[in-house]
Amino acid sequence: MTYCCGILVREGLVMIADTRTNAGLDNVSTFRKLHTFEKKGRHAFSIASAGNLSVTQNVLHLVHTGIDNPKTKKSERLEDMTDMFSAAELIGRAVQKIGSNYAEAFEQANLKFEVSFLFGGQIKGAGPRLFMIYSAGNFIECTPDAPFLQIGEHKYGKPILDRAVNYDTDLYDALKIGLISMDSTIKSNLGVGLPIDIAVTRSGATEYETRHRIDASDPYFRDLRERWSSALRAAHMGIPRPQYGEEK
Repeated sequence: MTYCCGILVREGLVMIADTRTNAGLDNVSTFRKLHTFEKKGRHAFSIASAGNLSVTQNVLHLVHTGIDNPKTKKSERLEDMTDMFSAAELIGRAVQKIGSNYAEAFEQANLKFEVSFLFGGQIKGAGPRLFMIYSAGNFIECTPDAPFLQIGEHKYGKPILDRAVNYDTDLYDALKIGLISMDSTIKSNLGVGLPIDIAVTRSGATEYETRHRIDASDPYFRDLRERWSSALRAAHMGIPRPQYGEEK
């Protein structure tokens, strides 16, 4: 299991992913799930992945080395794409190709083909965009009305994002809220864990403003989780106790 989220606000894009991968309770490993592709002056892309690790690694390999476009019959790479929508389509075709290649093997092993991606970034001359790509290769795009997307174990972090994030949220406030949603997920699900990878791009930029890995010793994250826990305790203590038992 994993948890990844992308937050698209007016000022830019935040991408966050954990690194925990497990194939059973006694086989827990750390793998990077947030991958960045940057060419200064041209583009800055981020791909976060959830699902079968072998599938996600195969998809990332295909989009890096090239996959045939069925219309043009030419091989295309992610870094060659001239717009974000076409880049999302490329990732979708890679998912479909890997799914087709391994469909029989997955069926024989009684495994589900489960994989999903968050793809975000921007190309010079256009603003940032964010997409969620499903196991079938189809995708949806994030909009200002719902300025975040999640994959993996999303239910613990979603209420925080629902309440606190909107399209006009400050870029680094969005990062802070995203980290709170990640901490809440880590607290409630053993399948999600540190380290956490983050990537921040500002609207109009073709390079990352922030790329960082947060581990257990990170002072800001330790302070954030302590402050959040204290704030929650103070909030519920400040709310009057229910009076229902006093009704006559």
